[in-house]
Amino acid sequence: MRVGVEERSVALLDDVARTAPSIWTRSYARILMAGDLACAVIACEIVVGTRLWLGAYVPGTEALLGLALALAWPVAMALGGAYRKRLHGEGTEEFRVVFNGGLALTAAVAIGAYATQTSIARSFVMAMFPLALLLTLFFRYRMRKRLHRLRKQGDYVRQMVAVGHREAVLDLVMQFRRQPHHGMQIVAACLPDGAPDPVMDVDGVQVLGDFGSVPEAVARAKADSVAILACPELDGAALRRLAWSLEDARTELYVAPALLDVAGPRISIRPMAGMPLLHVEHPEFDGARRLVKNAFDRVVAGAALTVLAVPMLVIAVIIRATSDGPALFRQSRVGKDGSEFQVFKFRTMVADAERRKLELLGENEFDGVLFKMRKDPRITRVGGFLRRYSLDELPQLLNVIRGEMSLVGPRPPLPDEVRKYGEDVRRRLVVKPGMTGLWQVSGRSDLSWEESVRLDLRYVENWSLVLDLQILWKTWAAVISGEGAY
Repeated sequence: MRVGVEERSVALLDDVARTAPSIWTRSYARILMAGDLACAVIACEIVVGTRLWLGAYVPGTEALLGLALALAWPVAMALGGAYRKRLHGEGTEEFRVVFNGGLALTAAVAIGAYATQTSIARSFVMAMFPLALLLTLFFRYRMRKRLHRLRKQGDYVRQMVAVGHREAVLDLVMQFRRQPHHGMQIVAACLPDGAPDPVMDVDGVQVLGDFGSVPEAVARAKADSVAILACPELDGAALRRLAWSLEDARTELYVAPALLDVAGPRISIRPMAGMPLLHVEHPEFDGARRLVKNAFDRVVAGAALTVLAVPMLVIAVIIRATSDGPALFRQSRVGKDGSEFQVFKFRTMVADAERRKLELLGENEFDGVLFKMRKDPRITRVGGFLRRYSLDELPQLLNVIRGEMSLVGPRPPLPDEVRKYGEDVRRRLVVKPGMTGLWQVSGRSDLSWEESVRLDLRYVENWSLVLDLQILWKTWAAVISGEGAY
């Protein structure tokens, strides 16, 4: 029955995929509402059916009550904001809202029954609601994956006009092209002192005017959103007037703060002296949260080593049997606060790889301080397979247990790389390097040097155990796909 719900939902998605954003967002919300209701009804049927199968008597009034609770399920989701269009395809935030809505309805029914002395079968509260929540979360997950696939095909996207300086607009264009699952497409740009010119463009995005002609650019490009990038020309008064000019067309307005890589619980808006001020808390690098992270890293690394000991032994034997040299490769890397340590990896290159690197420096395909080649002749056949699926990094679990690395963190740099760091880039060294990180789940070696640094700095500024769990979850998909691994 659940499969039927998914198939009907997918068919509806295909029907509305190429409609206008204002239409498809409403259609998508209705699909989610119907799916949530179906999940609750299925949960009710399972609970009632199980009780009947066990030989329990189920009065008709209880069955009707279960149906009424199922009907209340999408209402609770709506009250919790689970159908807001800004949550479409956003994953963690959407799941959090769905979980809170289900928990709130469960608590409301339990407290209401106790307060009114109403007799409600415990199976509805103890079994139906948790089951409905699990089904709903799974349904939302499948819908989110489907939405991401459609967005990569150019469907379900918001047409956006980017307003800012050329470098910032170009960065935003590249970001959205690299990650189309966010559903944002830059269709036009407005630059300072930029006159409409069919020849002028930003990497293929046409410039339709300056900061004073944003509404006209929105109309010409048939856009539904505007992104204001950080620039001194657009102060509070200018932004306010721009927002007023976009009201009639119901064009969505996005404003990028100056602190682009600071987000989440560190930011809050506090009214002071009649003005809304953005309060930014300092990141926590010590204390209880750090102790919890260290304990989590070592416990998980120890458990992983126990499970993977035999496969790792097999990999070591294959490496020794197929090429000359040791199975393990040790290399100096720089860790927290600039301290050096020996990182452990399975050897994926020929034994004299470091000597041959000097001969290949002129063929470096990576901008910045790193050395990368898509077809590095030093990599062995077995090494290429290990790199593709990140199996060469499994021995780093030993570094995690020893406290030199973390499961999640910035990429561990070489000493030569660190010597070339600027002051801003050295910020990466205030936390332990990780076996995986935002760079791993965002493109790996396909990222530019600037982009990999930006992702590492974003992690440093916003790290938390919840973020670590999200990255670990996404690492599976990144490793299985093998994209950007060379």
